[in-house]
Amino acid sequence: QVQLVESGGGLVQAGGSLRLSCVASGSIFSINAMCWYRQAPGKQRELVARISSGGRTNYADSVKGRFTISRDNAENTVYLQMNSLKPDDTAVYYCTAVVTVVIGKYSTNEYWGQGTQVTVSS
Repeated sequence: QVQLVESGGGLVQAGGSLRLSCVASGSIFSINAMCWYRQAPGKQRELVARISSGGRTNYADSVKGRFTISRDNAENTVYLQMNSLKPDDTAVYYCTAVVTVVIGKYSTNEYWGQGTQVTVSS
């Protein structure tokens, strides 16, 4: 019904920048909140940033001032601009979206992308 595809991950040196993108496609009626999560090896998955349909944003304390989440509603896309990257930012990054689809009836669910690896070398 709905697919989320992330891109933009890779290997970067500490202090560098990366920009992640996530495009939602499928039988989309509307998209509410969109988020970025990350999971490092041996650690629990954590919420990195969230953006509402109206553009309100929230960030984990560990990324405030370094990461910026934004979205393009016309393109069903969410971005994560990551600056001043640290080795502790190394993780698989996942995007999520709360999507309403119309297939006979309205149905709202949270969908996840497949993840993109971000590796920050020291």
